[in-house]
Amino acid sequence: MEHKYLFIAVDAALKAGEEILSIYTDPASDFEIERKADNSPLTIADRKAHIIISTILNETPFPVLSEEGRHLDYDTRRKWEMLWIVDPLDGTKEFIKRNGEFTVNIALVKAGVPIIGVIYLPVKKELYFAGEEIGAYKLSDITALEDNATLDKLIAASVRLPQGGRQNQFVVVASRSHLTPETETYIEALKQKHGDVELISSGSSIKICLVAEGKADVYPRFAPTMEWDTAAGHAIARAAGMEVYQADKKDVPLQYNKENLLNPWFIVEKRR
Repeated sequence: MEHKYLFIAVDAALKAGEEILSIYTDPASDFEIERKADNSPLTIADRKAHIIISTILNETPFPVLSEEGRHLDYDTRRKWEMLWIVDPLDGTKEFIKRNGEFTVNIALVKAGVPIIGVIYLPVKKELYFAGEEIGAYKLSDITALEDNATLDKLIAASVRLPQGGRQNQFVVVASRSHLTPETETYIEALKQKHGDVELISSGSSIKICLVAEGKADVYPRFAPTMEWDTAAGHAIARAAGMEVYQADKKDVPLQYNKENLLNPWFIVEKRR
């Protein structure tokens, strides 16, 4: 089952990424920016990516919870043993800034735990994908699936995560757009503990991928996020031997398909 649905999610992410990139690279595009109820930006790329992904995932037996879709009440959602959690365009602010740091996020969640995750970076043509039974992988220079593509072929062409070869310096990855005072305090404490600490700033779910990849040791997030911001990255982190822990509850991972879809503050690091 994992192979089948992971491959479907990869296909959906790549097709959505292709559409997003066509809008992103169009010099005539102004992105048609709107504002949602929370004042966060929404573009035509978000909407089109949502349609592409939902159309593909709706062919599976599992319901889809997408940032840009209709959010059913908890009395309905609580009955879903498995569901897709999707952010069609994570990092809309980065998209609007044209800095390339945005992603397509797709996760399959079972009983509150993300078991499959796909994150695609359209500008960099990088694909992260994972299943809890097969591990986590990164594939570079990919824009679409070939006609004879299979998940096994994708895995064979990929690098398994985490990668080795890091130096001993302790590396922290933090949000480019949401570096809060609490995050700064946490980083200062790490400097006291580890001495020389390198700080990497990045947008969207790339931050979780950097920890899963082994390029960073920790990603603290003391600012609001929603379930669709983290579910795919969480699956990739788990498959790479990492975890996404609630910041205020020792050894308790984030949970999904909650009544309130807002995440608590969290820390991404090697599994304790």
